[in-house]
Amino acid sequence: MDRTISFAGDPHIGVFSRLFEDVAIIPRESPEEFGDQISDALEVELIKTPIQGCSIIGSLVCGNNNGFVVSGIASGLEVELLEEFRPVMLLDETMNAAGNVILANNSIGLVHPDMPYHLALEIGEFLKVKVIHLTLGGVKTVGMAGVANDKGILVHPRTTDSEIAKLEAITDLPIGRGSVNMGSGLVGTGLIANNKGYLAGHATSGFELGRIEDVLGFI
Repeated sequence: MDRTISFAGDPHIGVFSRLFEDVAIIPRESPEEFGDQISDALEVELIKTPIQGCSIIGSLVCGNNNGFVVSGIASGLEVELLEEFRPVMLLDETMNAAGNVILANNSIGLVHPDMPYHLALEIGEFLKVKVIHLTLGGVKTVGMAGVANDKGILVHPRTTDSEIAKLEAITDLPIGRGSVNMGSGLVGTGLIANNKGYLAGHATSGFELGRIEDVLGFI
């Protein structure tokens, strides 16, 4: 099965979509082929909606099996649709691009190092995960610098040993460095994954795909 895909020719599929175990959120105007490949390859139901009227879903939504964390600028209708599938927490403070500033699976959450402590605590309680403030390769937008499922965590190739050690302190999952789309360290911009599988941007090399499969537990 082909594990690469584009969004209307754009390999940054993680910017335009957010994947969970049972659903994937994609823009309403997504090409039919894009939605079909996600639903077929990853066995998920599609939620087609903008967030705050925008198509950059991956930057504005994150979460896990326990809930969605969403930009506080999302409209009431958008939130109502998401609430049909999960409880929704809105980020109403200035740091509200949830998909950029949070990286989460079902056991841990990483948040932007400048996020207020009380907000990080609320996110952890809502998603029922351990939360730490961290950078990945010095990148503060951890949601774009990493991808996590419940079998592994793929991080920016410049992630330091110190950063990995802090992550290892809260999880036993394998952690590995990798890239997408021929060398991009912002793996969250070009990769979506759950426990059943993954899809990467169409520019991702065979070597990069092998690394994704190794770290995220698909070998």
